[in-house]
Amino acid sequence: MLIHISTNDGVPIYLQVVNQIKYLVAAGRLTAGEELPPIRVLANQLLINPNTVARAYRELEVTGIVEKRRTAGTYVTDQGSPLARRERVKILTERIDGLVAEALQMNIALEDVLKLVEQRHIALQPALTKE
Repeated sequence: MLIHISTNDGVPIYLQVVNQIKYLVAAGRLTAGEELPPIRVLANQLLINPNTVARAYRELEVTGIVEKRRTAGTYVTDQGSPLARRERVKILTERIDGLVAEALQMNIALEDVLKLVEQRHIALQPALTKE
Protein backbone atom coordinates (compact mmCIF):
# COMPACT_ATOMS: atom_id res chain seq x y z
CA MET A 1 0.00 0.00 0.00
CA LEU A 2 1.61 3.21 -1.18
CA ILE A 3 0.95 6.27 0.96
CA HIS A 4 3.00 9.44 0.81
CA ILE A 5 3.09 11.91 3.67
CA SER A 6 3.88 15.58 3.19
CA THR A 7 4.78 17.75 6.16
CA ASN A 8 4.63 20.91 4.03
CA ASP A 9 1.02 21.06 2.82
CA GLY A 10 -0.66 21.95 6.11
CA VAL A 11 -2.99 18.92 6.12
CA PRO A 12 -2.73 16.90 9.36
CA ILE A 13 -0.84 13.66 8.83
CA TYR A 14 -3.72 11.45 10.02
CA LEU A 15 -6.00 13.12 7.44
CA GLN A 16 -3.44 12.49 4.72
CA VAL A 17 -3.52 8.80 5.64
CA VAL A 18 -7.34 8.80 5.74
CA ASN A 19 -7.66 10.57 2.38
CA GLN A 20 -5.15 8.34 0.65
CA ILE A 21 -6.75 5.14 1.95
CA LYS A 22 -10.15 6.48 0.82
CA TYR A 23 -8.63 7.12 -2.60
CA LEU A 24 -7.14 3.60 -2.75
CA VAL A 25 -10.56 2.11 -1.90
CA ALA A 26 -12.37 4.37 -4.38
CA ALA A 27 -9.87 3.53 -7.12
CA GLY A 28 -10.26 -0.19 -6.46
CA ARG A 29 -6.65 -0.62 -5.38
CA LEU A 30 -7.89 -1.75 -1.98
CA THR A 31 -10.84 -4.12 -2.32
CA ALA A 32 -13.52 -5.32 0.07
CA GLY A 33 -12.09 -7.79 2.56
CA GLU A 34 -8.50 -6.72 2.01
CA GLU A 35 -6.45 -6.26 5.16
CA LEU A 36 -4.72 -2.96 5.91
CA PRO A 37 -1.20 -3.10 7.31
CA PRO A 38 -1.02 -3.32 11.10
CA ILE A 39 -0.78 0.07 12.79
CA ARG A 40 2.85 -0.32 13.87
CA VAL A 41 3.94 -1.60 10.45
CA LEU A 42 2.37 1.33 8.60
CA ALA A 43 3.71 3.78 11.17
CA ASN A 44 7.23 2.39 10.65
CA GLN A 45 6.88 2.58 6.86
CA LEU A 46 5.69 6.19 6.99
CA LEU A 47 8.06 7.15 9.82
CA ILE A 48 5.20 8.53 11.91
CA ASN A 49 3.80 7.91 15.38
CA PRO A 50 1.63 4.77 15.67
CA ASN A 51 -1.02 6.90 17.42
CA THR A 52 -1.38 8.89 14.18
CA VAL A 53 -2.11 5.73 12.18
CA ALA A 54 -4.48 4.52 14.91
CA ARG A 55 -6.37 7.81 14.69
CA ALA A 56 -6.61 7.49 10.88
CA TYR A 57 -7.89 3.91 11.17
CA ARG A 58 -10.49 5.01 13.76
CA GLU A 59 -11.67 7.76 11.41
CA LEU A 60 -11.95 5.26 8.56
CA GLU A 61 -13.85 2.88 10.82
CA VAL A 62 -16.33 5.58 11.87
CA THR A 63 -17.04 6.40 8.22
CA GLY A 64 -17.59 2.72 7.45
CA ILE A 65 -14.66 2.27 5.10
CA VAL A 66 -12.86 -0.25 7.28
CA GLU A 67 -13.74 -2.54 10.14
CA LYS A 68 -11.58 -3.86 12.94
CA ARG A 69 -11.78 -7.57 13.57
CA ARG A 70 -10.79 -8.47 17.07
CA THR A 71 -7.22 -9.80 17.08
CA ALA A 72 -7.38 -10.26 13.29
CA GLY A 73 -6.58 -6.79 11.96
CA THR A 74 -8.30 -3.99 10.04
CA TYR A 75 -10.12 -4.77 6.80
CA VAL A 76 -11.85 -2.86 4.01
CA THR A 77 -15.60 -3.27 4.43
CA ASP A 78 -17.95 -4.85 1.91
CA GLN A 79 -19.94 -1.64 1.64
CA GLY A 80 -17.16 -0.16 -0.48
CA SER A 81 -19.09 0.27 -3.71
CA PRO A 82 -21.48 3.14 -2.86
CA LEU A 83 -18.77 4.82 -0.84
CA ALA A 84 -16.25 4.18 -3.55
CA ARG A 85 -18.49 5.84 -6.14
CA ARG A 86 -19.01 8.90 -3.91
CA GLU A 87 -15.29 9.13 -3.26
CA ARG A 88 -14.43 8.80 -6.95
CA VAL A 89 -16.89 11.57 -7.83
CA LYS A 90 -15.50 13.74 -5.03
CA ILE A 91 -11.92 13.22 -6.21
CA LEU A 92 -12.82 13.98 -9.82
CA THR A 93 -14.81 17.07 -8.79
CA GLU A 94 -11.79 18.47 -6.97
CA ARG A 95 -9.55 17.81 -9.97
CA ILE A 96 -12.08 19.30 -12.39
CA ASP A 97 -12.31 22.41 -10.21
CA GLY A 98 -8.54 22.79 -10.48
CA LEU A 99 -8.59 22.26 -14.25
CA VAL A 100 -11.41 24.77 -14.79
CA ALA A 101 -9.67 27.33 -12.57
CA GLU A 102 -6.43 26.95 -14.55
CA ALA A 103 -8.30 27.20 -17.86
CA LEU A 104 -9.97 30.41 -16.69
CA GLN A 105 -6.62 31.88 -15.64
CA MET A 106 -5.18 31.02 -19.06
CA ASN A 107 -8.22 32.41 -20.90
CA ILE A 108 -8.98 29.04 -22.49
CA ALA A 109 -12.62 28.58 -23.47
CA LEU A 110 -14.68 25.82 -21.90
CA GLU A 111 -15.33 24.32 -25.34
CA ASP A 112 -11.58 23.97 -25.90
CA VAL A 113 -11.14 22.33 -22.50
CA LEU A 114 -13.96 19.88 -23.24
CA LYS A 115 -12.44 19.03 -26.64
CA LEU A 116 -9.08 18.43 -25.01
CA VAL A 117 -10.63 16.19 -22.34
CA GLU A 118 -12.42 14.20 -25.04
CA GLN A 119 -9.20 13.85 -27.07
CA ARG A 120 -7.28 12.67 -24.01
CA HIS A 121 -10.07 10.22 -23.13
CA ILE A 122 -9.86 8.68 -26.61
CA ALA A 123 -6.06 8.59 -26.50
CA LEU A 124 -5.98 6.90 -23.07
CA GLN A 125 -8.77 4.41 -23.70
CA PRO A 126 -6.58 1.70 -25.32
CA ALA A 127 -4.01 2.01 -22.51
CA LEU A 128 -6.69 1.62 -19.83
CA THR A 129 -8.22 -1.48 -21.42
CA LYS A 130 -4.80 -3.23 -21.35
CA GLU A 131 -4.59 -3.01 -17.53
